[in-house]
Amino acid sequence: MRGVDVDSRSCVVAKERGWVDAASGPEADEFKNFLADMADLVVIATPIAAVDDYMRLLSELGYEGVVTDTVSTKAHILDVAAEVLPNPDNYIPGHPMTGSENNGIDGARSDLFEGANWILCPDENTVPEQFQKLHELIYGLSARVISIPREDHDRAVAIVSHVPHMVAASLMRLACNHTDENQTLMRLAAGGFKDTTRVAAGSPRLWCGIAFDNAEALGAGLDEMAGIISSFRDALADGDREAFTRLLQESADARRSLPSAWIPSSEKLLEVRIPMVNRNGVLAEVATIASSAGCNIQSIEIDHISEGNAVLSLILTDEGDVGQLSFQLIDAGYSVSFSPIQPKEHSYVE
Repeated sequence: MRGVDVDSRSCVVAKERGWVDAASGPEADEFKNFLADMADLVVIATPIAAVDDYMRLLSELGYEGVVTDTVSTKAHILDVAAEVLPNPDNYIPGHPMTGSENNGIDGARSDLFEGANWILCPDENTVPEQFQKLHELIYGLSARVISIPREDHDRAVAIVSHVPHMVAASLMRLACNHTDENQTLMRLAAGGFKDTTRVAAGSPRLWCGIAFDNAEALGAGLDEMAGIISSFRDALADGDREAFTRLLQESADARRSLPSAWIPSSEKLLEVRIPMVNRNGVLAEVATIASSAGCNIQSIEIDHISEGNAVLSLILTDEGDVGQLSFQLIDAGYSVSFSPIQPKEHSYVE
């Protein structure tokens, strides 16, 4: 594994800590030789502003292996990949939904991806075996793959990531507006306030880039958020305790419905077998259907029976609505079979 960074300190630290076998800047001949002779996967983990340069570098060096990324928005990088990469079908958009207020190498830790949702956005041109290998790599990092359509990504992350960051920043502005030179109010801030505003400490330049790259979806989310806050304000102004309580209750119920443990129980696993004709888009379609039903795919295997036919085997954890998954797969024209499988029988489970 080779690391590449324009920051020489990051290269040194990554090598010293054993996270990479070697590291250098993108201009180094060693990196270019590695890319040409040994690399079969490139992960672009940069701010959106640096994406174009790295994509062009891959093109100039003739790299035709698999490319994925960790960029928070997809509209721009999809356009660049389609325009620049020698084989755009080898690009599989990715986005690990994890991190902290610390940036770069200083935010790295061994358990960073444990239990985290890692979005992948395959499409009808994604090579099934490439998606399968990338899925296995991500699962090996203890993360959980969530597949969503590319066109839905930016709207979805605006709601669960970008709007919350702006809300956290707004809460800090509110507190700053009411504190004195002795920081009395800040000393009163308890755990709830600190937890809610933690992400506001993130890089302003990075988040400004994210915001403007996803301006339409973020703007719509902020408008909706303003409406929600106004509903609390209106109920308060009207003296409507019933409406105010209902708003709080709806939020409390929704929060309690989130999984208590982000790493799902795997005491019982479920195998889904789907006979399929080898054609473009099958794996992307099935993975997206599973995600829409809330089902987490722990592993993927493709058993090629003949040149034109195969059986897609998915191992699911105990999450999601299996009945809805079955209905949607059948409705999409697939025949499916489900069978329980004990963890000890499957190679990916210890």
